[in-house]
Amino acid sequence: MSTTAPALGTFSFRPLDLSPTSGGETPPPTSGGETTPTPGGHGPTPTSGGHAPSDAELLHRWVTDPKAAFWMMQDAKPEDVEREYMRIAAHEHHDAFMGLHDGEPAFLMERYDPRHVELVGLYEPEPGDVGMHFLVAPTGTPIHGFTRAVITAVMRELFADPATRRVVVEPDVGNKAVHALNEAVGFVPEREIQKPEKRALLSFCTRERFEAAVGGAEVPR
Repeated sequence: MSTTAPALGTFSFRPLDLSPTSGGETPPPTSGGETTPTPGGHGPTPTSGGHAPSDAELLHRWVTDPKAAFWMMQDAKPEDVEREYMRIAAHEHHDAFMGLHDGEPAFLMERYDPRHVELVGLYEPEPGDVGMHFLVAPTGTPIHGFTRAVITAVMRELFADPATRRVVVEPDVGNKAVHALNEAVGFVPEREIQKPEKRALLSFCTRERFEAAVGGAEVPR
């Protein structure tokens, strides 16, 4: 699985590696392409022991960062994060992937079936609906347009599956930055809904809206 944004390097995806021995070398993405690389500082920082951090260590660092407050795991311990993503990995209707930028971990993507996860009983699913969450790693050297490039890559990855007809998101109503990003790639808000953990803005993006929003760039069918 991969996609690219020419001005910002290569974006690709791989399953999370939550094995006890993970860490060290970054596992290769399942596929990739060549574009102009741009330094961004999103890659893994070696731990105090000198090894590259495991996926679980990276995720704990990311989800507890102050900028990830809307992820609602600010007080999570490392074992809490590992347990949560082990649960997702074992779930029949929920997946999580490490997003790579030029081969280095830079963001998290979650994909879920809203008929069974997150939105059960909160809206009427249509055939081809796919739910999505994404989280960009915190960095001290941000790249202008990087987060928009990430969500574009995530959407392209989801629509690479011909069965995906519409992407569904439910961000916190207060997360205005994500609302703007969602709108930029074609999402249209439907209504506010009350989830157990938050008040959310239910929004949808069809394949056609995404194609129009990204300027006619090719979207797999």
